[in-house]
Amino acid sequence: MKRQLLVILLLLAAMLLPMWYIALHGEPPAEEIEIDQSVTEIRPLAGIVDTPNKLSPSQVGVIVWVALFGLVGVLTATHRFMNDAVRPDDHREAAVTDGGTVGLPWFQTDSRWVVEYHDASDAIEGIVVMGALTVLAITFAMLFTGEYLTLARTQYFGTYAAGMFLSLAGLTVAYYAWFMPHVEVAERRGH
Repeated sequence: MKRQLLVILLLLAAMLLPMWYIALHGEPPAEEIEIDQSVTEIRPLAGIVDTPNKLSPSQVGVIVWVALFGLVGVLTATHRFMNDAVRPDDHREAAVTDGGTVGLPWFQTDSRWVVEYHDASDAIEGIVVMGALTVLAITFAMLFTGEYLTLARTQYFGTYAAGMFLSLAGLTVAYYAWFMPHVEVAERRGH
């Protein structure tokens, strides 16, 4: 394990453990309020995962911090995927390096020049992934709309919306990874 990663994990643990200890001593759980089943068959409290009915501010704070650090991890993994997964393993392969011409004159000026340029891969895998993510986004959008317009349970709004937005984010990542050229430029700056 890299030393930097270990230091980051220790700092996170040093911050989250006291917060989690305080959060464990939060407010007592509240009682569920259910709909009278003799009137309707709708069960809005039924869900995929059992969740607490009431959270203290300390518990919410811990959950938010964990979610934010999880988001940083997801963004880091996505960035690495976009830069490494579909780029050539050998950076010299199919790259225009310093001294070569890219064919895009606005890239190069008197104070800026192209150091490395990899053209987009345009691989069939990218088209397949983008097609699958498009179908997934449409499916989640239809489920979300169906949940809203019918007398269905409304507890899955968040799941459907998250699926739709994550599919759209995946589309953006796939487009960048497979269909955008990778360019590194160097630039002189006056200090």
